[in-house]
Amino acid sequence: MPTDSQRVSTHRPRLKREIGGFGFFALAFGSMIGVGWITALGGWFEQAGPVGAILAFAAGGTLMLVIGLCYAEVTPMLPVTGGEVAYAYKAYGTSKSFIIGWFLAFGYLSVSAFEAISVGLVLSFLFPQIDVFPLYEIAGSTVYASHLLLAFVFTGFITAINYFGVGIASRVQVVLTILFLLCAGLFVFSGIASGEIANLAPYFGDSALGTGGLAGALAVFVTVPFWYVGFDTIPQAAEERRENSPLNRLGLYVILAIIGSTIFYIAVILGAGMTAPWRSIVGEDLPTAAAFSSAFESQLLVKLVLVAGLIGLLTSWNGFFLAGSRVLFSLGRGRIIHASFGETHPQYGTPTRAVIFSGLVTFVSAWLGRGAIIAFVDVGSFCIALAFLGVALSLIQLRKRFPDLERPYRMPGGNVLAYIAAGGSLFILAVMLIPASPSVLVWPLEWMILGALSATGLVFWFGARRYRRRVSEEERARLILEDYA
Repeated sequence: MPTDSQRVSTHRPRLKREIGGFGFFALAFGSMIGVGWITALGGWFEQAGPVGAILAFAAGGTLMLVIGLCYAEVTPMLPVTGGEVAYAYKAYGTSKSFIIGWFLAFGYLSVSAFEAISVGLVLSFLFPQIDVFPLYEIAGSTVYASHLLLAFVFTGFITAINYFGVGIASRVQVVLTILFLLCAGLFVFSGIASGEIANLAPYFGDSALGTGGLAGALAVFVTVPFWYVGFDTIPQAAEERRENSPLNRLGLYVILAIIGSTIFYIAVILGAGMTAPWRSIVGEDLPTAAAFSSAFESQLLVKLVLVAGLIGLLTSWNGFFLAGSRVLFSLGRGRIIHASFGETHPQYGTPTRAVIFSGLVTFVSAWLGRGAIIAFVDVGSFCIALAFLGVALSLIQLRKRFPDLERPYRMPGGNVLAYIAAGGSLFILAVMLIPASPSVLVWPLEWMILGALSATGLVFWFGARRYRRRVSEEERARLILEDYA
């Protein structure tokens, strides 16, 4: 037991409660749709073909729905900032909580890095003249100083709105999500209405290129955690809900966001695939825009796609940035890592140091350039699948250890769905690690990113060891869980 002279302050910093009902839905859905549908569509087509990609996203959406039901139960049960950090802590203790929280935070920040790189890609399609001042190459792609400047400006914008208050971040998210839905609805409807089914052939990839079939669909399926992640931003901000926002609706927003995103991804694949022969856009930097550009004489729809992509980029970036900073804040507030990450601004009520750290990580990652985009997708998918596994196992353990804990929503099917969620997450992790798998992490870049992330985690864990020991577990439980300790 720590002595009085060894004790550290255990004041529990609080965040402002300014997020309403639609704000939570916009946070989750806006985070999920992102910009991957405009930058990675060609890869989905090349690997699995349009129909194979649709099946992969439908299967992935089903798995995410099962995992989402786990979140729907634990989120209103333990509605505190940090989500997975709190669930794992109550179920398994400090060390497991750190592992889940650390990989989850950087799964989120890998999406943030993806967006920081993608902003240059999207804007260079609109304004090709910005590709100036080449600096170096990574993975065969040139990194331009102009793109790094754009990454710096947009990272600064996202960091600023999260620094000055969650109310600002939430309102920006709501407005951008509404604009996105309007733009996306117009070009998807136009693509499907004016397109041809024949353009979807070959439906399951091109065997002449050595792609397609079950292996191709599996390759798309294992990246699903990266494209669908975002519904779990709701638990990260659960503590910041408005007083008049019903607790039992948090789970409903999770489910609605997953269903909405599944419909959106399938609609985009179908619309772009029907608009033009899909093999003609494979290899393009922005294949979705290229599909509409080749099919329509008017550039209006092309610009609409790009505007929607830019809006989706910002909604995803804002949502994941907010979520990643909250996970780090929860780890700091619980004295699992250094307490400075758990401090809040006296006026704005935001986790300022966690926000600034997230901004720095995002901008530094952007220096890897577009050649690292797929690497961030794969490593981010691995980190997020690990967190999903942790949530499913935490739910099973919480049901065993705390059967009387109040649950505003109870997942149907007992532990069956929780075990299915755990098995699906474990399957994704396995196929990314087994050397013979077609979806194994690629050497050297992806393993280097994962290795750097793990090594940094060890530094944070052992660096805070003495500090961590100065707080009793009773105090830590109160810091992380508040009244739910």
